[in-house]
Amino acid sequence: MDKEFVNMVNANRGIIYKVCNLYFSEEEDKRDLFQEIVLQLWKSYPSFAKMSLLSTWIYRVALNTAISSFRRAKVKPSCKPISVLEFDIPDLVQSAKQNERLHLLMDAIQHLSKVEKAVILLYLEEKSYEEMSDIMGVSKTNIGTKINRIKTKLETIIKSVRDESR
Repeated sequence: MDKEFVNMVNANRGIIYKVCNLYFSEEEDKRDLFQEIVLQLWKSYPSFAKMSLLSTWIYRVALNTAISSFRRAKVKPSCKPISVLEFDIPDLVQSAKQNERLHLLMDAIQHLSKVEKAVILLYLEEKSYEEMSDIMGVSKTNIGTKINRIKTKLETIIKSVRDESR
């Protein structure tokens, strides 16, 4: 089981890194969260029923661990723009205008709550509503509602930033 677990973590470490990068800007905090997520994965691995995709289960554990760590420590993450490299979205960097819009979006995401960040991360990862529902533990209808509200909230944030820069 040990080797199987290590292989599973190595094969899916990108998911864990994305969650760590979304919630923390300091390298030490990211490393601590990464370790905590791996520990929680290790603890719950024997009970993983394989009734969902492995990636779905990893997202669920990683996001719940990240959100829980804030509740326990009552730490507020510092706002830091998410770089394109952290999301590994090379097709969005084709032009300066796209790059500017991406930075504006990533800055706006930093104004979202922890749960909203989790939902938008999954949305940007192009997870289906069913996968998001499994990961977040809420209904598909609730996911759809959350996504619509988050989009509206992001539009409002972006509009206010644009208005301020004029």
